[in-house]
Amino acid sequence: MTQADGIDPTAAPSGTGCAECEASGGWWFHLRRCAQCGHVGCCDSSPARHATAHFHATGHPLVQSYEPGEEWFWNFATDELFESGPALAPPHSHPEDQPAPGPAGRVPADWSRTLR
Repeated sequence: MTQADGIDPTAAPSGTGCAECEASGGWWFHLRRCAQCGHVGCCDSSPARHATAHFHATGHPLVQSYEPGEEWFWNFATDELFESGPALAPPHSHPEDQPAPGPAGRVPADWSRTLR
């Protein structure tokens, strides 16, 4: 995987949580980081699926897990999983003290029933 594949290793993450969920007061299950622009969005198991929506809106195909200890990449365009890839600009995950699902205080008590 290279910059030509849709990776900019200098792009910093957009924040510590899903950009759209933060703006709307929503919540997420897990987070994904766009490898091209750094946008942080929620995964497809989350209610809003903002990482996939970002791909459809921008065409940026690659995301990396934004969970602590995970290094894998996913290519939305080809439905391919890569166990690792190039190092992206830090930080490499949301803060370890941030819960998943998150963020703290916005996750409904019945969150597991709403997972996709």
